[in-house]
Amino acid sequence: QVQLVESGGGLVQPGGSLRLSCAASGFTFSTYAMSWYRQAPGKERELVAAISSFGRSTNYADSVKGRFTISRDTAKNTVYLQMNSLKPDDTAVYYCNARDGSGRRSYWGKGSLVTVSS
Repeated sequence: QVQLVESGGGLVQPGGSLRLSCAASGFTFSTYAMSWYRQAPGKERELVAAISSFGRSTNYADSVKGRFTISRDTAKNTVYLQMNSLKPDDTAVYYCNARDGSGRRSYWGKGSLVTVSS
């Protein structure tokens, strides 16, 4: 059974940092591209960051470039999102996604809430 379990969300002050984790199981983690998406209240879900199946390439939304870093640990079947210099606009539910090379298989976690507020 495929599972993606996010953790690490919470309340943080503007300018602070958080690290999200997504633990994967039930599929061959190393062969899947991994991404983080987020959905703020009243807005559509948007791509935040992605990392290729073997971690050779990454890409980021313009709004988080220079502040967020995506990484993966194949030994732990886990993908991370390090978030620095957080802003109130980063407040959202953050979702982990796994997608195979063909794009036919795509799995989602249940999300982790990040709230940036003073």
